[in-house]
Amino acid sequence: MAIRKKDVVLMATVSSFEGLAHPTRSELRQFAELFTPLFQASSEEARRQAVAALSQCIVIPQAVALFIGNQPISVAAPFLTASQAISDDTLIMIARTQGTAHIRAIVSRDNLSPKVIDALVALRQATARPSLAELPAAETAAPIAAAVPVIEEPAVDPDFAERLANEEAMRQKIRGLASHLGRKDDDRLGLRTISDIQEALLVRFARSREASHFASTLADALSASRWLAERIMLDLSGQQLATTLMSLGMGFLDAVFVLEKLYPHLAEPQHSVTRAWMVLDALDAEECHERVEAWRRADSYTYMPEREGQAEPAVAERKVPPARELKTVGRR
Repeated sequence: MAIRKKDVVLMATVSSFEGLAHPTRSELRQFAELFTPLFQASSEEARRQAVAALSQCIVIPQAVALFIGNQPISVAAPFLTASQAISDDTLIMIARTQGTAHIRAIVSRDNLSPKVIDALVALRQATARPSLAELPAAETAAPIAAAVPVIEEPAVDPDFAERLANEEAMRQKIRGLASHLGRKDDDRLGLRTISDIQEALLVRFARSREASHFASTLADALSASRWLAERIMLDLSGQQLATTLMSLGMGFLDAVFVLEKLYPHLAEPQHSVTRAWMVLDALDAEECHERVEAWRRADSYTYMPEREGQAEPAVAERKVPPARELKTVGRR
């Protein structure tokens, strides 16, 4: 009964903090002081619920973020994967002090800064082989030449080879991320760039496979007709949509996610990544921009919005594909 009451107090404290649109320094400090003892005194289920709720907060004290990140992965996973309130330094500290499971959760985040990626790569390289400090006392007492064979002996663990393969795949993924992050922040002066809200909507509608809403948002991002957006989506290879997302400067990982959701065949693994990743990786941003601008110019010649009292052409006149065809894009 006492634990139940503490669970209620913990969730009430978290809910109260969630309701603060712009918490002051004093409120952040007060929450940090209250949260840790309440968390430790609560049940496992209450801890999970509290962490899930805090994962959606835009601002939380970094002391609390570090505390949650150091919890067992069964509790910390949603926070490490989704929270936007964790600073780069906190993520790096968690990666350095916790195990592989925590690192995997960090790697799966939608946005990783180059600073965090560099730290993860360095950490992986540093832990590729055990250090002398990790060897048994009898081995460290022997000469280094005698200790080397012991280090390189196959592990007794039957899953050793599989674990090595998984770690190598993670290394390749991290390096791939490093080569693509920052594309959206490159100099796009004079280029049409998708807004954060539009990008979030495209990701949301792709996740729920709402093709109609996705087409409307894409048309808005292109400042073009819905007809053009639908035509782009109806290319079932995903190449035209990939070209469009690259031209708009959409985040690389978000673009991969969108393609995988709308065209499931692009989610198939290929060389430690997916086919969607490979499609985007092969594109040249400048060529994509030129191609999309050509599409937009052609669209402006054929699609005339209401002007001088003339209504927009009827759907039949613009030869818009039937709605049922669009729906199949999301279900494939």
